[in-house]
Amino acid sequence: MNCCITVCDKPLDENFWDGQWKSNTIGWDIGFVSPPIASLIDLIDNKSASILIPGCGSGYEAEYLLSQGFTNISLIDISESACNILQKKFNNNSNITIIHGDFFKLDTHFDLIIEQTFFCAIPPQWRTKYLWKMHQLLNKNGILMGLFFNRTFEAGPPFGGNEDEYRNLFQAAFEFEILTPAINSIEPRKNSELQFLYRKNEVSVKRYEFLGITCNGCRTEIEEKIKDIPNVLNATINSDFSEIIVVSNNEIPLDLLNQKIAYDAKYKIQVFTE
Repeated sequence: MNCCITVCDKPLDENFWDGQWKSNTIGWDIGFVSPPIASLIDLIDNKSASILIPGCGSGYEAEYLLSQGFTNISLIDISESACNILQKKFNNNSNITIIHGDFFKLDTHFDLIIEQTFFCAIPPQWRTKYLWKMHQLLNKNGILMGLFFNRTFEAGPPFGGNEDEYRNLFQAAFEFEILTPAINSIEPRKNSELQFLYRKNEVSVKRYEFLGITCNGCRTEIEEKIKDIPNVLNATINSDFSEIIVVSNNEIPLDLLNQKIAYDAKYKIQVFTE
């Protein structure tokens, strides 16, 4: 798996993002809904679908959704300053719910989640956690759709990636209905975005802490051993080797996972205590 192995050394927490808003350092804000996002929204017929936009920023996608008749839209951002701006913009619109908080602590379920500059803003080692949380939050047959960068950056955020990485990460947990280069990106992002629409598969997606891995070679070997277990559909270790996602037809017993990696005494898979 050719996964991005960049480890982010910045504290990309509430203080960081709120500071970006307070200093108006919001270069990702293009001032309107991204055209490829609008074209994806146009594919959705159910105007009452429950919709989440994580890391929503200025909420241009929500404005477009409202203009198209959607009635159940939730916005979440970790920045209090961004949420204050949204409160003024939407002025208690009953079709909009604004949440100031951590996306990864949400426990509500949604029919549709729209991805726009959220995936690229989180540390790359959180991408397995992102997969797990998106699958957890979506209702049966739920849709995750939006844009991923199809390029690399020298430093981030934003953090880039490529189609192979996204296929390896999301395969089995989601059915790929669309994954193609965006043809109507804004000029600064032209030829550097992938447009996607994934539908949730009804499978087990479990996230575990992994101890003892120190290199990419070890990671690849371990992933293949876990995939050899009957009913396992995919196994992905994150870029700093601290966790593993196991996608399977049914939940795999923890002791069986550990049996598969027992050839090295320092390896251990365990349930998160966070």
